[in-house]
Amino acid sequence: MVEKKAVKMNGYLGVLAGLVIISISAYMLINGSTVLPIVLLIAVAVLLSGITIVQPNEAKVLTFFGTYVGVIREQGLWLAIPFTIKSSVSLRVINFNSDTLKVNDLEGNPIEIAAVVVYRVNDSAKATFDVKDYKEFVQIQSETGIRHIASQYAYDHFDKETDLSLRRNSDEIAVFLAEDLQKRIEVAGVDVLEARIMHLAYSSEIASAMLQRQQAQAVLAARKVIVDGAIGMVKSAIDQLADEDIVELDEDKKAQMVNNLMVAIVSEKGTQPIINTGSIH
Repeated sequence: MVEKKAVKMNGYLGVLAGLVIISISAYMLINGSTVLPIVLLIAVAVLLSGITIVQPNEAKVLTFFGTYVGVIREQGLWLAIPFTIKSSVSLRVINFNSDTLKVNDLEGNPIEIAAVVVYRVNDSAKATFDVKDYKEFVQIQSETGIRHIASQYAYDHFDKETDLSLRRNSDEIAVFLAEDLQKRIEVAGVDVLEARIMHLAYSSEIASAMLQRQQAQAVLAARKVIVDGAIGMVKSAIDQLADEDIVELDEDKKAQMVNNLMVAIVSEKGTQPIINTGSIH
């Protein structure tokens, strides 16, 4: 099925024509004529059966005794083919919030994920005839697509920051999810405007362990930054002492100085300085 324009005319002209014919029939009945007025009234009833009202952002799908004849998208009052069945299809933007799904990510970790899908009908004929209920179809296919995308990526990468993950790369994942959903629901004549993850978490059975892992990774990352900074500070201090001839240090004293500075900088607790006043001998 492909959407096509239905044959139609201005509905106000049709209503006006019907009123004129009714007036003529009434006049003829008053003057004693019976057959022709009845025929005219039947013709008016047939004519007015094609009257339909199209609301803004709505389409009317017309079928004539089981045959698809076209669609009216323009808002207003229209006169279409008589005896047609007119089905309304909303063209408004629709939000769909999926249920929270339990899925295994790429690494096999059970996670909870939910997404919001924004879509609208672009082909009312497909939405009416190619699927039984396009809204239900979109919901089922959206959940299938969310499960598929969630299984293709890890929740998070602790050692491969260059790889895409569900938590860190939400914008990129949203694009992939929208493209996957569009392929799945295209048969229903629907365009996906946006698809974005709105809930993402580890399942309750592993949430505590994963939280500890994240905390450990954060502590290690912070310690690495501190150590890198401390090495730079120690190197700068030794180079400055050598360049300005403040004190001459042999390798043993450099090693001792490096040890003392690293302990002072890296240690989480405050260090107590020990002043060497020399020997009494």
